[in-house]
Amino acid sequence: MAVIRATEKDIETLARLMRAEAEGDGKQGMLLVGNVGVNRVRAACLDFKNIRNVQQMVFQSPGGFEATTKSYFYQRAREQDKALARRVIAGERFDPGTRSLWFFEPPGGCPATWYNQPNTGRYKSHCFFAPSSQDCPNL
Repeated sequence: MAVIRATEKDIETLARLMRAEAEGDGKQGMLLVGNVGVNRVRAACLDFKNIRNVQQMVFQSPGGFEATTKSYFYQRAREQDKALARRVIAGERFDPGTRSLWFFEPPGGCPATWYNQPNTGRYKSHCFFAPSSQDCPNL
């Protein structure tokens, strides 16, 4: 059962985001980016209080994803990427993205915090950060 509502357009958009942000980190990296996206829709806290669906999450401004400003984000979603998007929409979670709302690719090591959110770990090129359960109980 899905943890968020998603249309076929949402699945395609999330798949394109996952690929654009983390294709270089392989399937697992793409799944982790998908976790962050789904978490933002579910969170209803912090910067994501008014995010209710995938389209709002992907194109949030300010605070959205850099990949949406690049031409490669607008390539057609591949079937294998849509399958990964369906997995995270169905509720699959992977550490360090289980509760994460943010990720970024630092030039060096991961900082202990990012915008006052603790680091939950690194996967290949990306560092992940999650709020406390007090700040975001819906995660």
